[in-house]
Amino acid sequence: MSDPSPLSSSVNPRESETQEWVSVDADIPGSEPSDHLAKLSASHRNSLILVETAFLASAASLIWFVNYYFPMGPVLRLFFALPMALLYLRWGKRAAVMGAVASFLLLSVLMGPTRSIVFLIPYGWLGVVLGGMWKRKSPWWMSIGTGSLIVAIGFFFKYWLLSILLGRNLWAYATIQITAVADWIFIKLGILAQPSLMLVQVLAVLMILINSIVYLFVVHLVSLLLLDRLNSPIPRPPKWVQILLDYDV
Repeated sequence: MSDPSPLSSSVNPRESETQEWVSVDADIPGSEPSDHLAKLSASHRNSLILVETAFLASAASLIWFVNYYFPMGPVLRLFFALPMALLYLRWGKRAAVMGAVASFLLLSVLMGPTRSIVFLIPYGWLGVVLGGMWKRKSPWWMSIGTGSLIVAIGFFFKYWLLSILLGRNLWAYATIQITAVADWIFIKLGILAQPSLMLVQVLAVLMILINSIVYLFVVHLVSLLLLDRLNSPIPRPPKWVQILLDYDV
């Protein structure tokens, strides 16, 4: 048997390893990565998931923290749920849930458990649900409707939590005050009818739902423009929205 040629014996092991990596990445037909490369690839993927989860959870916590102490109107509120939704679109449900829990724990350290749970319900929950529905290509009306219910539940949960902490029914107090103001307006306008407390409460619930629907619609518009640029697109908007925004699908 002839000796191996000098050319083949002079190949550096590092160069052969580099060539093996290149051949795998090049996706050559008939070539399969070794077990060692597969393990490295899985390890790299898990590390990337961990890093992105930590980064986006920190970003969500920072947005909430800045908006609480330095409020900038409704602008930052549009981004509360987007980091969790982006995690779901990129890495699935487990990463999104881990991101929401990590944000809750970080905010618990920074701001206390009361303010952190107000972030988790509804915005952490909303981000996970929106990410799942966008991942499954659900239509806008379905994701907006589901998200609006979550935001409304979060609003009432906040009132319930504050009522427990303060020891008084804030919802009843607010509706009584609104009823008194409405009664005063009716008197000034010469209207003899007296608004009932039940009617005021029903109108308040309807206004909360309408506000939640508008909020979710704007969140979808922001996500459409932002997540497309991050290579994590959401389902395409309805035709009338595309015409209104002159948006090319």
